[in-house]
Amino acid sequence: MALPADYHMHTPLCRHAEGEPTELAAHAAALGMTEIGFSDHNPMPRDDFDEWRMRADQLDEYVAKVEQARREHPNLIIKLALEVDYIPGYEDWIKDLAGRHPWDYLIGAVHYVSESWALDSPSQISEWKTRDPFEVWSVYFDRLTMAADSGLFDIIAHADLCKKFCCYPRRDCTLLFRKFLETAKRRDVAMELNTAGLRKDCKEIYPSPAIVRMASEIGVPITFASDAHAPREVGMNFNEAIQLARSAGYTNCCRFAKRKRQIVPI
Repeated sequence: MALPADYHMHTPLCRHAEGEPTELAAHAAALGMTEIGFSDHNPMPRDDFDEWRMRADQLDEYVAKVEQARREHPNLIIKLALEVDYIPGYEDWIKDLAGRHPWDYLIGAVHYVSESWALDSPSQISEWKTRDPFEVWSVYFDRLTMAADSGLFDIIAHADLCKKFCCYPRRDCTLLFRKFLETAKRRDVAMELNTAGLRKDCKEIYPSPAIVRMASEIGVPITFASDAHAPREVGMNFNEAIQLARSAGYTNCCRFAKRKRQIVPI
């Protein structure tokens, strides 16, 4: 059985990935995958916003690289997308980006829990030492819920990214998870199962089995994601992600084309 579509992959334009889109596509084809999607980090209005995304003037170049991969791999379905940071106050910028190209889907992600702190950035890990983990997780999931409620996105990325460095709260976070998932269900937004967590300190798929089970009970649709930053990471650990999905009760996942969703069996 073919692996499900890998809908979260990056390119060197984000300044922390390697391998051109055509190289990642070649690896996907070698794995027997039939569909992938590129979703590099969105540009921001200021190119110096941070150091891990493409410049605003590189957006057309990004699209051209994906189109080149499509030409060179005609037997592989290749979707065009972005991973877009949800930061309150930037909604108009996101709407502007959404209208620039015929995206197949937009993935909403939360990295910033303040204007200056990206909680998953290795260069800012010391910030965790000055914060209460429950407060950080509360802000993170509040913003994730806002992203799901915004109507701007088709998929929500790595839904418990806040566990990356193993800074876990002592308090129960179930209500935070449930509020996010019920909002995603109400707004008809999918959630990805992202295997990159297995390659991080937390050594666990994003999100946790408890969140995936709750998502299944609530009826939140899912996609699969490697979050590949190199060709060898495409489709990595997808068998574990499929097992997690099935153990939670999922039998289907999503495909997207021109921001329209289709349900397909896993």
